[in-house]
Amino acid sequence: MAPMVVFVPSRGRPGNIAQLAESWQETFSWYADLLVALDEDDPALPEYLALDVWNGTWASNVVGPRRRLGPTLNWLAESFPDYDAIGFMGDDHRPRTPRWDEMVCKVLDGMGAAIVYGDDLLQHERLPTAVFMTSNIPAALGWMCPPGMVHLYLDDAWKALGEGMGRLRYLPNVVIEHLHPTAGKAPMDERYAEVNSAEQYASDGAVFEEFKRAGLPAALEKLHTAGLC
Repeated sequence: MAPMVVFVPSRGRPGNIAQLAESWQETFSWYADLLVALDEDDPALPEYLALDVWNGTWASNVVGPRRRLGPTLNWLAESFPDYDAIGFMGDDHRPRTPRWDEMVCKVLDGMGAAIVYGDDLLQHERLPTAVFMTSNIPAALGWMCPPGMVHLYLDDAWKALGEGMGRLRYLPNVVIEHLHPTAGKAPMDERYAEVNSAEQYASDGAVFEEFKRAGLPAALEKLHTAGLC
């Protein structure tokens, strides 16, 4: 088992997982396992399961009810507790830097408890659209994503948590490209339209504001009590 597992929830985009796996295999150095979370009601599920990705030892999938992004990551973080670190990439992220996983894991190991992220060539230092953290953080909090947050503002929440801990590290030499429609690197599809709707912005935005007001101080107190910040 590698020191880190990276969770990639995906729906309706088996081609994205094939491309991500290709980029992963070309760049990783066996410090990270890839775990793809699939929805049992996804019409594209047979296409996912037929991918050659699963023939190696570093990539696997788990199939379950559709939970949406935040709840899925929380379920995965609880279900796979034996890794030293956990991470998240979207199915539209592509690691580009050779040995990126080793670089991330060595920084995390050296800090004891931390949240780190690389350059996605879109948000750069502003937001951790792909994120990695020591597993003792979600273990102490009981979550990887603030409860109630479905999809948007998760990266804002991770950055606020890392900054509050005083243990946030940006790695500009680790490129994990985000092939997002706003960068002109992917077409708009049903999934992007769903998560970027006005309703989703309003709902997740309200949860994020409440997180900043009450959830973040409570989380930092838990982490302080656990000796992690």
